[in-house]
Amino acid sequence: MPDNGAGDTPRPVIHRNSLREQIAGALREEMMAGRLAAGRNFTVKEIAELYGVSATPAREALVDLGAQGLLRAEHHRGFTVPELGWDDFLEIFESRVLITDSFHRQYATRRALPDLSRLPSLHRRADAAVRAARAGNLDVMVGCDRRFWQEVGGLLGNRRIADYLDWLRVQSWMFAAPYLRELPVLGGVCWERHPDLVEAIEAGDPAGAHRIICEYNLYTVRLLAGLAGRSLESVTVLGLLTEAVGEEPPAAPVEPPPASAAPPEPAAGPGAGRVERSRRSDEVGRELGRELGLGLGLVPQPRVTPYGRFGRRLPGPPPEAPRGRPDPHAAPGR
Repeated sequence: MPDNGAGDTPRPVIHRNSLREQIAGALREEMMAGRLAAGRNFTVKEIAELYGVSATPAREALVDLGAQGLLRAEHHRGFTVPELGWDDFLEIFESRVLITDSFHRQYATRRALPDLSRLPSLHRRADAAVRAARAGNLDVMVGCDRRFWQEVGGLLGNRRIADYLDWLRVQSWMFAAPYLRELPVLGGVCWERHPDLVEAIEAGDPAGAHRIICEYNLYTVRLLAGLAGRSLESVTVLGLLTEAVGEEPPAAPVEPPPASAAPPEPAAGPGAGRVERSRRSDEVGRELGRELGLGLGLVPQPRVTPYGRFGRRLPGPPPEAPRGRPDPHAAPGR
């Protein structure tokens, strides 16, 4: 490698992903985290300006996401984030459960061992996913969780199945994120047994690994049914999951963890505890980003997410209103 004028300091590794792929990846994780809310419409020009790129890679990225069913193209209106309802989630969830269950049965018949060379990476991904879940940083959590399950999917030895499961997971997060963002405290709410699954895989225990995955799926559907106010009776694969973990199907949806389960606010003043937890969450997010290279790095994340188009704004002080327009924070909406 040629010298860069900084002594022995090597140049940073250049990731040769195209701008098209980077923008598509950024938008995908924005939708997974619920920062690009369902029903929001935007144009190629807006995305190009938002990321500081030309219209061509922005258009290509949006077209790619549209081809994947993650955006809906509308004639003369740009692109819209689709709204995924409970019925959509049930189809996504059922597909995930049936594929993993079928593959487990096939795997047990073949008695083949996974590629254990991926275990070091899998351990790192599991640790990152647990730390993000405990910190309650949804923006970081979606990336860590997806990367962990991508590593698990790589053990299947079937790239098409792994890619399909990843596509389903993206949509699962798109459905779940708006509900999770409504919780006052997110830390400790989401599943965090990723290391147990890695240990079962490392021990060559496919039955144990399958049981943990079924527990994960059962935990997920119970949580989301409670958050969405839906009955578990509509989950057709519930019996398959409860049978695998040795449970009886519940007669009613399990409610989400109550807000009272959160740590009490300190006496320093109302909201002080939440501010402190938010600060710790941000610190964990930055630490994980440095360790794992989360985020794009080359293409900047959106600096401003306008109301009425990209959904909820991230926590923080409201930005100054543009000149010539009323401040949306000064008074209730029309």
